[in-house]
Amino acid sequence: MIQRIQSIWLLLASVLAFAGLTLPFYSGVNVSGELQYTLKGTENLGFQVLTITVGLLALIAIFIYKNRKTQTRMVLAAVVLQLGLTYLYYHYTKTIFINSPYNTFALWSVFQPLVLIFLILAMLGIRRDSKIIADSNRLR
Repeated sequence: MIQRIQSIWLLLASVLAFAGLTLPFYSGVNVSGELQYTLKGTENLGFQVLTITVGLLALIAIFIYKNRKTQTRMVLAAVVLQLGLTYLYYHYTKTIFINSPYNTFALWSVFQPLVLIFLILAMLGIRRDSKIIADSNRLR
């Protein structure tokens, strides 16, 4: 449900993950000497699959709010995949770009850590809801 704060965090994570497909992460001189080469989420199939999977997991997790255990697992899977994706981005910046003063991280590169932060905040919100439900069941 959209009224819960974790739904907002999941929606933001999903939007930023999908934005990572088109917005550049890093630009500069690549190994083949191309000066204005930009690294995006559409760089290769691995980036595309991971980015779309993280975005879809976050989006689907919004609508399964009645099953908090499954929602938690989906968000945890998205966190693990996002960690792998962030690692791949930084690994690619070291392998396909040569040392040059023209190399720079794009402004949009902050989206990758933000997706991770939003997913973790959503996980904390889901956990807080589970605790509230468990406490209310104990009082009955």
